[in-house]
Amino acid sequence: MIGPLLSVLIIIFVGNLLFNKFNPQAVLIIAGLGMLALSLGINTTPVTLKQPTGSSFFDFFALLKEMSSKTNMGVGLMIMTIGGFVAYMDHIGASDTLVYVAMKPLALFRKNPYILASMVIPISQILFIAIPSAAGLSLLLMASLFKILIQLGVSRIASAAVITASTTFGIGPACATTASSMTILNWDAVFYFLNYQIPLVWPLSLSMMLSFYFVNRYFDKKIVGEAHDTTLTIEKPKAPIVYAVLPVLPIVILIVFSKMLQLFKTPIHLDTTTVMFLSLFIALFFEVIRHRNIKKVMNSMQLFFDGMGNIFKSVITLIIAAEIFAQGLIALGFIDGLIGLANASGLNENIIGMALTLMIFLAAVLMGSGNAAFFSFGPLVPNIASIFGVTTPYFLLPMQLAASMGRTISPVSGVLVASAGIAGISSLDIAKRNFIPITVALLIMMISHFYL
Repeated sequence: MIGPLLSVLIIIFVGNLLFNKFNPQAVLIIAGLGMLALSLGINTTPVTLKQPTGSSFFDFFALLKEMSSKTNMGVGLMIMTIGGFVAYMDHIGASDTLVYVAMKPLALFRKNPYILASMVIPISQILFIAIPSAAGLSLLLMASLFKILIQLGVSRIASAAVITASTTFGIGPACATTASSMTILNWDAVFYFLNYQIPLVWPLSLSMMLSFYFVNRYFDKKIVGEAHDTTLTIEKPKAPIVYAVLPVLPIVILIVFSKMLQLFKTPIHLDTTTVMFLSLFIALFFEVIRHRNIKKVMNSMQLFFDGMGNIFKSVITLIIAAEIFAQGLIALGFIDGLIGLANASGLNENIIGMALTLMIFLAAVLMGSGNAAFFSFGPLVPNIASIFGVTTPYFLLPMQLAASMGRTISPVSGVLVASAGIAGISSLDIAKRNFIPITVALLIMMISHFYL
């Protein structure tokens, strides 16, 4: 029990440092490495590397390299390309053009823009099924929808909040946690999606719509200084009107070629990173036609790489730090301790199910990753379910959803950090705004699943 107790104390200490505005990357990396060192001292889970150095001391620093490589080659590269694409869209005026085009039909919501802001959640949840990258979809929506919302009178915090909340429920056959669930259950993903995930999620999406509507209206009235950007006026953009399609082009391409639609006899698999590079070159082609100056257009491509670099230094480094911190929690036995506590409590299956759901929710908040939390908890569920005489999905389904919900209110999650960076606000501000609607949805989910 010493490991979990130490991890709780470290979590409190880290939370205090972050609250006092210490550099989050430094705090999370040092705390994570510290927990890994402590785990060796108390003989809990050791540091596991694909290529150990042969020395426990040097393994700590090799872990930094391994995590950095893993992140940069996967989700890190994806987020950087999206950040570069967002920067390039701003440079060529495509984002402003989209705002100009969208403002005319959306002007109907100017008197009550919070209705539109709330509608973003269920609409984008559908997109999230086809584009199962929380950070990727959020950044795409930040590039295409964010300016529209603030132009209509919604604050930056509220706009970023509803966009990040669009990724609250990780469902669908292409979702990573769904794939993990199918490995555990040995089920068909589409069957699980249609018969288990959708029936539980759709009322939760409706509850979030209502919660965000009232929460955003209430707290936006208290924002001083921003004036909700209502003084902005829509002027005719300098870029051609056709440029309005460019910011949403990646979303369209991903949907058209998604597994859900299956429009082509020979399947074509496109990931978000590939689509971002494709969309960039389509934008470059537009720019060549517009300016008829190849040298100028080629030079402008540097803005894309500058955008990638800005995202790396502000977002990717924080994601790497959060992963090191998560590894430290796991190594110190924090996750195992939570499960052991629930298993030994002697309570009935409903209380245990709610406890496990809350535990994975809190773990996701701390780790900043729904995937990391679920991948840690998920494989242990069948044994726990058998002990209490219930089916594995009875525990597994709410735990899967709780993992993605916890990520949505974690100020260190890639989704919130990346979106906050583009919005020019703090990820903690977004987490605070998301807290009430997400918590309400979590309570509704647990009550409806375990007691109705």
